This record gives sequence, structure tokens and C-alpha cells, in this order.
Amino acid sequence: MLQVVALVELVLCWVVWSAAFFKPSRQSKGQKKAVRAPASRWGILLETVGFACAWMYVRPVGFSKSEAALIVSMVLAPLGVALGWAAARQLGKQWRYEAALSEDHDLIRTGPYRWVRHPIYASMFGMLLATLAAWTWWPLAIASVLFFVAGTEIRVRAEEGLLAERFGAEFQEYRLSTWAYIPFVR
Repeated sequence: MLQVVALVELVLCWVVWSAAFFKPSRQSKGQKKAVRAPASRWGILLETVGFACAWMYVRPVGFSKSEAALIVSMVLAPLGVALGWAAARQLGKQWRYEAALSEDHDLIRTGPYRWVRHPIYASMFGMLLATLAAWTWWPLAIASVLFFVAGTEIRVRAEEGLLAERFGAEFQEYRLSTWAYIPFVR
């Protein structure tokens, strides 16, 4: 029964997490992109492969998740949703699927951006870990994390290159004082 509850919660959390980006997506449509980092598309591709590995239905006969793993999933998923919503709300019209800055782009340092430079990636990682804990067979879980982290690192570097170019010393100070997207990693 816990397996069913955990999976239902996980799917609902993914739906609610995704909904956090509807309004910012609409708000950003009118913004003119002043500068883009096309390399971020490779990161998006690798993250997508990571999520595909996480959701694959490949497992040995008799596979099941432990109660502890299901409980971990049930805790991580709502936290990922909350962080994703808070971050999307702070970014508003500046949110982009691809790394890009608008002409009037601001360096956001409020809300979850006080502690983490990339809280949306942190929330994605939390949602990925929740999915792995509730659903994924361990070899695919390892592949999933590797692809996701590789893709996210590409995206982080692309975005931070744009931000460093635009905001200079202000961004460097921010970069040195906050975590990237994984706690304790700058």
C-alpha cells in the first residue's frame, strides 16, 4: 500500500512542480533575449536522458522498493515542489528554458536565491532523487544521476558565464557566498 501512496504522491508532485513554470513562461514571452548561451541545450538534452533513465520500467523479477526509500521519496518530492515554486516565483519574467538574459535582466538574490544560485536545478535534483527512491532500479538510478549532474553542470556554467559577463564583480561576490545547486558545493 505504501508503494501505491508514494507513487501517487510522486506523480502529483511532478504535476504541481511543472505548474510552477506556467506563469513565468507566459511572463517571459514578451521579453527580448539580449544574449543567449546555446551550449545550455546540450545540458537540457543530458538532463532529459537522466530523467528518462529514472522513469524507465526496467527492473529484475521481484523488484520492490523498501519502506525507507518510499518514505524518503515522500519527503523529498514535496520539498522539491516547494523549492521549485519559490524559485519560479522569484524569477518571474526572467525565467527561461534555455540560458539567456533579457535586456533588463536583474541578478536575483532574494527568496531561495539567498542560499542557492540555482534553486530550480536543486528542486529538479530533489524531484529526481524522489523519483529514484520510489521507482527506479539502482543501475538506472546511477545512470540517471550521472546524466542529470553532467547536464546540469553544463547549464550552470552556461548561465553563470552570462551572469558573470553582465554583472561582473557583483555576480562573483554572489557566487562566492552561495551554493550552486547542491548544498555545500560552490
